[in-house]
Formats: sequence, structure tokens, C-alpha cells
Amino acid sequence: MDTFTRMQAFVEVVEEEGFSAAARKLGRSKALMSRYVRELEDDLGILLLNRTTRQFSLTEAGQQYYESAMDILRRLADMQETVRETGSGLRGRLRVSAPRSLTDLEIGLPFVEFAAEYPDITLELNLDDRIVNLVDEGYDVAIRISRLTDSALIARKLGYFRLVLCASPDFIATHGKPETPRDLVRFPAIVDANWKGRSNWIFLDEEGKEATTTVNAIFEVNSPEVAKRAALAGLGLTLSPEFSVEREIRDGSLISLLEDYIPTGGGVYAVYPHRRLVPAKVRVFVDFMAKWFRTNAACSEEEARD
Repeated sequence: MDTFTRMQAFVEVVEEEGFSAAARKLGRSKALMSRYVRELEDDLGILLLNRTTRQFSLTEAGQQYYESAMDILRRLADMQETVRETGSGLRGRLRVSAPRSLTDLEIGLPFVEFAAEYPDITLELNLDDRIVNLVDEGYDVAIRISRLTDSALIARKLGYFRLVLCASPDFIATHGKPETPRDLVRFPAIVDANWKGRSNWIFLDEEGKEATTTVNAIFEVNSPEVAKRAALAGLGLTLSPEFSVEREIRDGSLISLLEDYIPTGGGVYAVYPHRRLVPAKVRVFVDFMAKWFRTNAACSEEEARD
């Protein structure tokens, strides 16, 4: 029996937490699964599982072997998928996570356009403002609006992103304008609950360093669109994505405030796990999104390639 088959059996036993469950999943007998794992241990000359009559646990060596085996099997699956796609064209299911706050707005359109252009790829789009774990939750790609810090992912910047502090002319006429971020404690604020800091907003201080200002939240909502409508109604000032308020800023129904104190460096990113062989459907999706943002979003080509 080859090592690869034994390795698969071992991984399934660990994943299914038992020989019986792994045997049922693979359509093999429990005795055969036990034999595969025993032969693997004999071949390695080390114990991988501590067995009792009711349960088992991984040894230290077993944990190391399991993690390495999972990496090998994942790479093999990636390679097979890439070869199949090369031979049969772009097809299959593509699982994508994206923030609802992004797709509720007009720049959610590229997902629809991608699905129309690649009908053989089944696009499974999950809208969730939390940060998903791509590997553990089985996603191929995620779209994120942030400053990325996770080096375990490959990231491609699609577009430049910044926040805008704004309020309606009527609100400003009644309450006045803040001159510095320190003044914000005197103003009612509309908070987009999607953002990690919620009512703790980040601005630049007089020295250009980032500092936190806690605002007086009188309305919280997990939608930039609703937050914008509340600002238009004069309820308070709000910190919104530029792409969600740029039309209102242009027509004067919202006024941009404290522009010199807004931090820069954020972006819209496509992120996906490190793989030796990136599936073709992932590559074409990321390329499509990058091209769409260069053409339609308010960012330069240089910024999109950063």
C-alpha cells in the first residue's frame, strides 16, 4: 500500500475524530483504516496516535505529521484543480467573501458583471462585514477594505480608499464646524458599526501621528448607506467611506470636514491564501476586479498596483 493512501487515511481519521467515521466517509472498513494508520506508523517508526478503547489523541509527532500531510494534500488538490481548469476551461465554484458595506453601494456591481462574463463559474458570494478566516472557512478569495497586516495572505490592491468626515449644511449652520479632532466630543456623531473602532475614530494630530478620538455617538448602524442618510437628515456628523458620499460631497448636500486630519494609506484589496499553484478561477476573478476598479473607481492605476 502506498504512503499517499496511508497519509489520506490518517488525515481522515483525525478530521473525523475516529476510525469508524473516517471509514464511513471513505467507504472503507474500520479495520482497513486502522491497518493503514498502523502501517504508516510502522513505516515512520513512530507513534502518531495514542489509542484507548473509547478514544484517541494525537502524539506530538502525530500533530506535526498531520499538519504537514494537510499541506501536501491541499497542494495536490490545488494542482489537480489547476490542471483540470487548464484542460476544460474556467468553470467550477468560486467562494468569495465581501463586506456588505461595500456591495450595498454601486461598487458592488463588478460581482454581477463577473458572473455575467464567466457563466461557467458559479460565484458564491457571502456578504459579511466580519473578517473571515479564508482557509478554515473554505473561501477562495475575500474583498477587504482596510490597511492589511496579515502576511499569511496574498493581497492585491484594487483601489485607493479613505474615510471622509462629513455633515449636512443645516447641521453645520446649527452646531458649527470642528476645527480639530479634539473638538468632536462636543458634536453628536453617527457611527458606522462595521468599523472595528466604532465610536473610537482615528485622526492625525498636529504632528501627523495617528491618535484616537472618542466621539459622542447618538446613532449607530452597521450600514454606511444608512449612516449617510442620517447625516443628510442633520442628525450628526459621520465618518464614511469616500466612495459612499462622493456624490453628496460634489453636490454640496454634505460638507467634508477636518480633511487635513484624515489618515491615508487604506485600500480595497482582494486577498487569497498562499498557494504554489493559484487556481485559474481565482486569478481571473482578481484580474477582473483589478481592471474594474481601475476603470470605474476613483483611484489611479499606480494606486491600484501598490
